[in-house]
Amino acid sequence: MRRILPRILLGTICVLIALWLVAPTLVVVPMSFAEQKSLVFPPSGFSLQWYENFFTNKQWYGSLIVSLKVALIVALLATVLGTLAAIGIERAKGRSAGILRAILITPIIIPGVVMAIGIYAVYLDTRLVGTLTGYVLAHTMLALPFVVIAVGASLSVFDARLETAAASLGASRLSAFFTVTLPLILPGILSGMLFAFVTSFDEVIVSLFITSPQATTLPVRIFASITRDSDPTVAAVGSLTFLATTIIIGAGLLVGTRRGRSK
Repeated sequence: MRRILPRILLGTICVLIALWLVAPTLVVVPMSFAEQKSLVFPPSGFSLQWYENFFTNKQWYGSLIVSLKVALIVALLATVLGTLAAIGIERAKGRSAGILRAILITPIIIPGVVMAIGIYAVYLDTRLVGTLTGYVLAHTMLALPFVVIAVGASLSVFDARLETAAASLGASRLSAFFTVTLPLILPGILSGMLFAFVTSFDEVIVSLFITSPQATTLPVRIFASITRDSDPTVAAVGSLTFLATTIIIGAGLLVGTRRGRSK
């Protein structure tokens, strides 16, 4: 009985925390099916008009395409650069490695508004405001630290003697990396890629400074809609984003669990 009570208490606390975390979503989802042309909770009536508006309205759908393009490119670019940086830091060791790691994670530490002002000032001179290239460069800068941290965590538990063993069997450094190192740190790389994609797709502060009518990301469109007219399409977008994120993260956890069981 004494062992059961702490488990029940811990489980209750976990459930309460989980409900607290998902409570905003539980409010947004019903509002996305409302009939009114305003954000009202609880909603009266049922309608799919706001989901239809999202996919038929050129501005909303166009912003989604821009965000997906940027996020996919950023995920690939940040993953490659972040993985190489994490490997370099891990093999550098010493004080220099600590200094390099601190520099690479500064985008997480510096306030977003400060970063946005600096990026905007540079982009004005280089004419990158409102361009796909500008979004990719800025978002990669913000996503890179998450890849470095995720891959670095995998490298910290990686046994370097495995590479030595591969070399003793005749494998080159490049061959040892692709056949030994890469498969073992792959979970960290995939985690970093996921974080990079989400960071880019959800980024709004820097995007507000470098946006343009020709290229507007989805978060900026949501922010503009909320501040202008409280269009319930925002709730539909939030619900779809929550669903997509849940599916992606759930698939990642499922793959990770299967990989763990197969070992």
